[in-house]
Amino acid sequence: MGTTEATIAPRLTTERLVLRQLEARDFDAFADQFMSADAMAPLKPLSDRRAAWQKLAALNGTWMLNGTGWWGVELRETTELAGVVGAFFRESGDDLEIGWTIFPRFRRRGIAREAARAALDHGFAKHDVKRVIAHVDAPNIASVRVCESLGMSLEGEVDFYGTRLTRWVIARS
Repeated sequence: MGTTEATIAPRLTTERLVLRQLEARDFDAFADQFMSADAMAPLKPLSDRRAAWQKLAALNGTWMLNGTGWWGVELRETTELAGVVGAFFRESGDDLEIGWTIFPRFRRRGIAREAARAALDHGFAKHDVKRVIAHVDAPNIASVRVCESLGMSLEGEVDFYGTRLTRWVIARS
């Protein structure tokens, strides 16, 4: 793989994290996560490394389409990729959506909350939206707690591409 990488995603920093563009060097950790049935439940894992490469490219590509997308979540202290977080628009809809996936060995450290807060703040600062939503599997108590810590409220259950998920929402203050 080439080493030249154009930067299209804004770089955000928090106390412990750097939210940065996903890069080719992230691919192995990214593929391991998104191909794991356990890590992706209740959603379907990606079928193979080719699909994982396409997903990584697509997450970067949304920055070019509408100025929103996904960041790699990097630990400032070690520069390890700990997961991904996004603030993005889906193919249709006016709501900005946030989402996060923290790799299993980095969970239970508050990383999702810290990264999601940075993504949410950036989303409200950069986009004229009335509200931000998140889709969460109800049994995923850790993600429910992230939503609550962000000040989001449960809106209800929705069909998310054939999977029932809960929708959380926060309005612009």
